[in-house]
Amino acid sequence: MYKAIFFDISGVLYDGKQSIPGAVEAIAAVRDSGLDFRFVTNTSRRTCAQIYQDLTLMGFDIEVSQIYTAPAAVKALLHQRQWRPYCLIHRNIESEFADVEQSDPNAVFVADAEERFCYEYLDRAFRLCQAGAPLIAVGMNRYFKQDGRLHLDAGPFIRAIEYAADTEAIIVGKPSVDFFSQVVASTQFGVESVLMIGDDVFGDVEGALNAGLDACLVRTGKYQPGDENRIDRDFHCVDSVAEAVEKVLKAQH
Repeated sequence: MYKAIFFDISGVLYDGKQSIPGAVEAIAAVRDSGLDFRFVTNTSRRTCAQIYQDLTLMGFDIEVSQIYTAPAAVKALLHQRQWRPYCLIHRNIESEFADVEQSDPNAVFVADAEERFCYEYLDRAFRLCQAGAPLIAVGMNRYFKQDGRLHLDAGPFIRAIEYAADTEAIIVGKPSVDFFSQVVASTQFGVESVLMIGDDVFGDVEGALNAGLDACLVRTGKYQPGDENRIDRDFHCVDSVAEAVEKVLKAQH
């Protein structure tokens, strides 16, 4: 039986500015059940505080301390290694890195930078990496879903820098085993007692499985028909987070 559930956020709990049907009730049911739970996201267009505000305004009853973001994990790594990053990131999360020394960069940090993914900024990132600066990334997500459409995520741009600079990015968010392990360590349980629920078969499902967790793919958000066949691993696949939670809670009795 599971002791904790990890939830991806965008595409699992909400799509655009609307909660996914049954998601608010599903989180309430998990809270009432006594199971531990966390929210694990690579989202890099919103700060942790903004994510918390978004979710509470949609009706989710959560604590900000339950949210684990890849940018926050990157910031911890930068402090630990005393790296001074060139940050190619979205304007919305600049405030989270305001206290990180960024002059004379000796590292490159790339997240979803939206319109900042232009030649000038990518070229500067390339030149720093080509000169030996480590490349740090929140994840290798190919795309995300917003307002009913798929959009390019940071992964393709990170791959371009890797290719041009002949380097390999340090992935700090999903699907990094270290990132999942960090969130598991915040609970009282081992990986075998944790289920990850997400809409990305690679970042959420394969990443969680590689870290020793169980995983469940939901057919909402960025899910595309046939995604469940893209990796040869054992995992659950259901229509929504509400169905996933219902199955977990039924199995507890």
